[in-house]
Amino acid sequence: MNSTYVQLKKNLEYLKLNQMDLHLDEVIDLITSSPLSFTEGLCKLTNYEIDFKEANMIRSMVKVGAFPHQKGISDFDFEFQPSVNPEEIKDFATLRFLENAENIVFLGPSGVGKTHLATAIGVTAAKNVTVHILSNAIRSDHAAKKAKLENRLEARLKHFFKYKLLIIDELGYLPIEKDDAKLFFQLIDKRYEKRSTIITTNINFNSWDDVFFDPVIANAILDRVLHHAHVVNITGKSYRLKNIPIKRKNSKNVHS
Repeated sequence: MNSTYVQLKKNLEYLKLNQMDLHLDEVIDLITSSPLSFTEGLCKLTNYEIDFKEANMIRSMVKVGAFPHQKGISDFDFEFQPSVNPEEIKDFATLRFLENAENIVFLGPSGVGKTHLATAIGVTAAKNVTVHILSNAIRSDHAAKKAKLENRLEARLKHFFKYKLLIIDELGYLPIEKDDAKLFFQLIDKRYEKRSTIITTNINFNSWDDVFFDPVIANAILDRVLHHAHVVNITGKSYRLKNIPIKRKNSKNVHS
């Protein structure tokens, strides 16, 4: 066996270039049996390694995001939810809103796809920037509250601030205590005009006073969230009931 070939295999293994090692014979065969030049062959070989490492990096970033699932925008049934403009969602997927530090609020009743769309945009963003999703605002408040008791509040707020995109899912699903509301305001205020936040909620904006138990804090949060925000109001039916047959009562036709 060619000693140079053996040494090359050892070098690739030593450098942990596993994909180049795996595809080496394939590329050599291409170079010797086709018009592919030596330089083009090297490019092809290194591309295998780069593609693999980039895919691993993307998987790691998505994992850090703590997404509940990895549904994409292509999985969303726009025909079932005609109130959602597909072109607007596709524009969100370009991540232009991140460059402008804009927010997105998905507003609508339970089951209409708010979390699906927020997560799909988040997964897309996680391939390029740091993203984190909180299952609901209570989770972030409790984390901050615990940090406050341990004199780590500033560090905790910095932790949530660092994410280029923060997704807060189901805001208002549970009432937020007054002290927690103040902490939540600090988080939103810290990110205001510096980082993007996606919020999903089934609570109309005029009812946020009831969620935060303080109209002053509620208005201050709303002011910062909505100042540079895209609001997507989803008014359709629940996806969870989509495939459940609805029994209808038989009705007799009335002829005049």
